[in-house]
Amino acid sequence: MQVVAAAGMNRWSWGNAGNASKSDKSGPHRGRLMMLLLWIILLSSLCRMVDGQMKLSPETVQQWAVSFGKEIAALSTRYSGSKLLQKKYKDVEGMVKIEEVDGKELVKKFAEEMEEMLGRKMKSVKRLAEAAEDADLYHEYNETLKFEYFNSMLINSVDEAGNALSLGGEFPLEKNEHFNKLPVNTKLSNIQVPTNVYNRDPAILNGAYMSEALNDVFIENFQKDPTLTWQYFGSAAGFFRLYPGIQWIPDENGVVTFDCRNRNWYIQAATSPKDVVIVVDVSGSMKGLRLTIAKHTINTILDTLGENDFVNIIAYSDYVRYVEPCFKGTLVQADLDNREHFKLLVEGLHVKGEGKVKKAMKESFKILNEAAALGQGSLCNQAIMLITDGAMEDFQDVFEEFNWPERRVRVFTYLIGREVTFAENVKWIACNNKGYYTHVSTLADVQENVMEYLHVLSRPMVINHDHDIIWTEAYMDTVLPSTAKLFNTQAQSLLLMTSVAMPVFSKKKETLSHGILLGVVGTDVALKELMRLVSRYKLGVHGYGYLLTNNGYILSHPDLRPLYKEGKKLRPKPNYNSVDLAEVEWEDTEEKLRTAMVKGETGKMSLDVRTSVDKGTRVIFLKNDYFYTVINETPFSLGIVLTRGYGQYIFTGNVSVEEGLHDLLAPDLTIANEWTYCETDIDPAHRKLSQLQAVVRYLTGKEPDLECDMQLLQQTLFDAVVTAPMEAYWTALMLNTSGMEEGIETAFLGTRSGLMRFQRYAGIEKRTAKSFLTSTDIENLFTLDHFPVWYRRASEFPAGQFLYYMPRQETRGRIVIATTAVTVTVGKKAAIAGAIGVQMTLDVIESKFWAIAAQPNDTDCSDTDGVCPLRCDSFDIACYVIDNNGFVLISKQQSDAARFFGEVDGSVMTTLIRMGMFKRVSLFDYQAMCKMNSHSVSSARPLLSPFYGLASALKWFLSNFLLFLLEFNICGFWHTEHFADAKPYFSSSSAHKKRGDVLQPCDTEYPSFVYEPSVKESNSVIKCGRCQKMFVVQQIPESNLLMLVVQADCDCSRQYPPLTMEPKEVKYNASVKCDRMRSQKIRRRPESCHAYHPQENANDCGGASIMSLSASLFFTCLSFMALVSW
Repeated sequence: MQVVAAAGMNRWSWGNAGNASKSDKSGPHRGRLMMLLLWIILLSSLCRMVDGQMKLSPETVQQWAVSFGKEIAALSTRYSGSKLLQKKYKDVEGMVKIEEVDGKELVKKFAEEMEEMLGRKMKSVKRLAEAAEDADLYHEYNETLKFEYFNSMLINSVDEAGNALSLGGEFPLEKNEHFNKLPVNTKLSNIQVPTNVYNRDPAILNGAYMSEALNDVFIENFQKDPTLTWQYFGSAAGFFRLYPGIQWIPDENGVVTFDCRNRNWYIQAATSPKDVVIVVDVSGSMKGLRLTIAKHTINTILDTLGENDFVNIIAYSDYVRYVEPCFKGTLVQADLDNREHFKLLVEGLHVKGEGKVKKAMKESFKILNEAAALGQGSLCNQAIMLITDGAMEDFQDVFEEFNWPERRVRVFTYLIGREVTFAENVKWIACNNKGYYTHVSTLADVQENVMEYLHVLSRPMVINHDHDIIWTEAYMDTVLPSTAKLFNTQAQSLLLMTSVAMPVFSKKKETLSHGILLGVVGTDVALKELMRLVSRYKLGVHGYGYLLTNNGYILSHPDLRPLYKEGKKLRPKPNYNSVDLAEVEWEDTEEKLRTAMVKGETGKMSLDVRTSVDKGTRVIFLKNDYFYTVINETPFSLGIVLTRGYGQYIFTGNVSVEEGLHDLLAPDLTIANEWTYCETDIDPAHRKLSQLQAVVRYLTGKEPDLECDMQLLQQTLFDAVVTAPMEAYWTALMLNTSGMEEGIETAFLGTRSGLMRFQRYAGIEKRTAKSFLTSTDIENLFTLDHFPVWYRRASEFPAGQFLYYMPRQETRGRIVIATTAVTVTVGKKAAIAGAIGVQMTLDVIESKFWAIAAQPNDTDCSDTDGVCPLRCDSFDIACYVIDNNGFVLISKQQSDAARFFGEVDGSVMTTLIRMGMFKRVSLFDYQAMCKMNSHSVSSARPLLSPFYGLASALKWFLSNFLLFLLEFNICGFWHTEHFADAKPYFSSSSAHKKRGDVLQPCDTEYPSFVYEPSVKESNSVIKCGRCQKMFVVQQIPESNLLMLVVQADCDCSRQYPPLTMEPKEVKYNASVKCDRMRSQKIRRRPESCHAYHPQENANDCGGASIMSLSASLFFTCLSFMALVSW
């Protein structure tokens, strides 16, 4: 045939052209020969083109696909032992019982167990509150008290002479498994005092002495409930008593900024929910330091708000304006997202004009009154925070119109700056509206003065002695030194915790009307421990449990990602604890699931969902059933998810303990250490036991008192017996070194009970995948969050059919995982018993592919309509093996492996999508982090003067140095005895970052692609300008793979750019963005509210502080400010 001859001649021509280049360079004969060769090449290339493109034979490619499919299926079956394992489960089907999972009963049972566990924590906190109040009742305050307490910063430290530091001394510490292996003292608590609080202040000494009574209660609580973690008392004076005692590590500058009174558990317990309107003066007189202090005051107030509170900020000068115009006339929830948004806007405030506060006050009252009338906001406390350097207007008519005589809205006033001319006016406003007046003259004053409003709001609750127990939203403990290590070793959603807390009041009759809050007691509950109660094995391969707050925010969910990567470090996202359920379960477009759970209902609903595995790159379509109920006595709701086909049924088998125990002790066997087979956290002697060790000790009778899940143990023993023959099978293969193929590294299996077996066919020095199935390989192990990736992916394909993929992890190397499901069938019910597979190097299947995908030169081409012999090693042919999600496994270019095929050849992937062979699926990420858009900066300004750069640098240094001085109040207080020693430091926030490098929360859309096997079209032609490209695609039988043979000498990159899977930020126009920010989603308000008590002493409303000032340093500060404002 002409095409065949041309193709053969073409290859011969290239080979001879190469040889000809080495011959001598002279002679007419050589010139004629070169011309002849060029004509032959030209003619051959023309002859090869039929209708403008190369012809490729679909039949040949299909033969290759069939042969390759048989080869890799035989390879995977042999080295995994899948047929043997399926036979073993088939043999025991007569002994197996398959039951349908009752989701409603299951979620109810889990919720009751959580209620019981959380109830124990609440009882512990109540005992602490009672003990603290009794201790205060019998303690008489002593202004001259001398008392040596254990300061957690100073313990076990000595001075230069080797003597113990004052407030230090010997404090034994021992590493404890229960407290994240931190060195602790379980016999004593100790006290932490912030650097800016004097650690020998009489209030600190009296509080420390009084709270010594809590030591015995701490220990007693821990003995009654060994699952308790940190217990603590946060004092209104500022100290923090923590049990067990620890060594508190300051930052690199020797500073401890932690103040318990800023923590959410303290603030929520100390006050009821509140609506707050912050009114800030931005008139011309507020310039310089005053504006800096005002901004810091606003931010500090924002930090005292939580997700049960509502807020807005108004700025005023000649006119009234909302800091966020979108929030005009309304209150927004003070969640982390909105608080951070306000802080960014406050930073951009600037001063101008004359201060006219009357209109601003009227606007504030209107906001609060309208919210109350419409049933919006907290429906509890209401307050206005006025931040100003003076108030000259007469406000009486405003208060008469909006607030008197009920005085339902409290007004708190903050006089900014050293000028006290208007102090009486500003104080009058607070005192006549049941508020509190403070004078804030330096940055160092802000913290203490802002905290005063919390004590005022707590008065009705204190007088009435209403001990409301509160539960916080999820948060990440970034204070204790163990947290940073956990960032890299645990699933992100399990790093979070919640706290239960209760206020502590003074019971002394003489101070009753003052409503004195002594502090707050509390304890932490790691959400990991709470989620252990949701038995993972009962939920199936795709099932999971999750927790929700009364505000609709996620407390725990396997898809919650609270951390992001900044450089090499993992950091908490700015909005990590205000992720709404609708942003994770985003298929619930009408938010029916969210609404029902927030309302505390019990029920069930179903959703068709798109979910992803393997780092979000592969989409899976599931039909999920959601079961939910409320956890009584808490603001939380629990939900569980069962997936149709996988979570519907659970099977149980029965074997004797003796038989199962024998196989459980096999060296190749492990069980899921994050699951709870036996409770090891109750008895301290059990805490060092792994789950497997605990199970064995229980079954052998060595630890009969262990509390174990008998159903899970029975299933684990059954799986151990059924899978036991795999050890001998794998060992026999490994010992047969002559028949062992190079590159087969690990065989493995897993069962629904969390049991795993694996065999290393290659030693560690020879393995490419050195971390596969090790403790750091979280994605491929059973965890509290998920089943292994290879298990989840195998469940999507028919049992016995292998699925192949390259893991999407940079450190893996060129490896392939082949995995298949194993099932158990009883009658018409089928359940997945487990998954089995083999991990090998890519070279293993590559070598088999290249051997098959090349017709020999002596091929009979008489019946072939197309290039013959067809060979993938030809320069003008490109061959690929891709998986069902479009990722390349095999290519001539080794760097293509694991890449998305659309990035390699956009023209072919686009055509496959058009043909319907691949479907593009949109996925959304509402927890993404995107780079901020850089501000456009004029390039002319730096050219104005060579001095400008030096002046800017000097200005930056002086402003930071001034802030440093102010942080430590050097320009303010001169009574050094009020302060603990502190090393000078510059705030890390002073480090400048390019705006474009800063990441901020955003929403993104990203594509995933999935093969559609119903489309049978096998070849197509792509028109690309002057040439046409033909390709043939064939499914590789009994696998999830496709074989592609593509004409490689036609470049279509101009017409078809690469297709990428890069996420794209979802941009919202101003109107949509505003609507989203203003939207008030359904939420369940806290049950209690304490806004009023007739016995409250409203005359205690603050007063101006007296200060002494060094005139010389005062002028120095003014000079600095002049330079900074220049």
